[in-house]
Amino acid sequence: MGGYVVPVGAAPIEGGTVLIEDGKIIAVGPEADVDIPEDAELVDASGSWVLPGFIDAHAHLGVHEDGEGWAGNDTNEMTDPNGARFRAIDGIDPYEPGFDDALSGGVTSVVIKPGSGNPIGGQTIGVKTWGRSILDMVFAEHVSVKSALGENPKRVYGEKKQTPSTRLGVAAILREAFTKARNYQAKREHTAGEGKPFEVDLTNETLAKVLDGELYWDQHVHRADDMVTAIRLADEFGYKLVINHGTEGHLIADLLAERDVPVILGPLFTTKSKVELRHRSLRSPGILARAGVKIAITTDHPVVPINFLVYQAALAVKDGLDPETALKALTQHPAQMLGLDDRVGTLTPGLDADVVLWSGDPLDVMNRATRVFVRGREVYRFDESAGEGVVEDRRYRESR
Repeated sequence: MGGYVVPVGAAPIEGGTVLIEDGKIIAVGPEADVDIPEDAELVDASGSWVLPGFIDAHAHLGVHEDGEGWAGNDTNEMTDPNGARFRAIDGIDPYEPGFDDALSGGVTSVVIKPGSGNPIGGQTIGVKTWGRSILDMVFAEHVSVKSALGENPKRVYGEKKQTPSTRLGVAAILREAFTKARNYQAKREHTAGEGKPFEVDLTNETLAKVLDGELYWDQHVHRADDMVTAIRLADEFGYKLVINHGTEGHLIADLLAERDVPVILGPLFTTKSKVELRHRSLRSPGILARAGVKIAITTDHPVVPINFLVYQAALAVKDGLDPETALKALTQHPAQMLGLDDRVGTLTPGLDADVVLWSGDPLDVMNRATRVFVRGREVYRFDESAGEGVVEDRRYRESR
């Protein structure tokens, strides 16, 4: 209470209060307008900015572990071009250091995704960045399916001398996969009508959910021409497309806006390490936003450390992105574009109590997250005397 509350979904509040109960936000408003129970635990936020926890909508946190080399890298199962049945949750290590780093950067929710080595990489999952195990960290078990166009899959399978080794082959794999899924749907429906047993296929079941609109289609894509291919495929099969990376999106910003295709943009702190990144620019977020494209910003952790998420937004502001949109690109927008806005993204009654206190405007790189609450539980605090952050211990402690 008493902080500068920035709900993101509503106007900022001077001397605001966020009331939390049982892990949910109950009320948000000026202190005089919020009925605070007598037995409530009070947190003095005077001098602080209070925001919803940030969301990284495209990361490999826990499946590509920091400091582990090949042993901790479970990002890509590059043995089958159609990996729709693969699930990121099966490779997540919640004890890797990246989760603590996320909290230090005010990131409380992450959509963890398989990598981009396959045309179809697998299923993504929404998790909190603090928890005892993956069982209590998951808040959205079924979010999307990761797919890749461009250099990565053609390189991986081209080196194996098998399809796909070209952009033609990658697109063909996707068309074949969705055509088989459509046929599977028809057969499943027909068999159900006859009351006969039906053999479930996990790959086709997953793609059927994409066709039915139950799962989003997260399309890894950098080049503008590949983005147009992504749009054409989405038109052909009718699924909900979300562009991931979108490096050359500013070259076709008008088309993306016209087609209402959202873009999870980034990482923005990388070198132009391959041909697809030759037009990478920190001006891109501003150009896309001004054209009317809904954007989110990602680190693609561990490509960029996840605690640098807000710094990418700050430098995008320096290069033309307006500050209000920058904060939405870290909170409300990623939640909306992946159907998570009924749980996270704003300080709104009924949503998860993921709340972060900042020493000032988070878009000023000199400010830091000072206290982080996940589902209403304080899990991170910056210790001024020690000059470092302290994360609540996740480990089991035997009582003696």
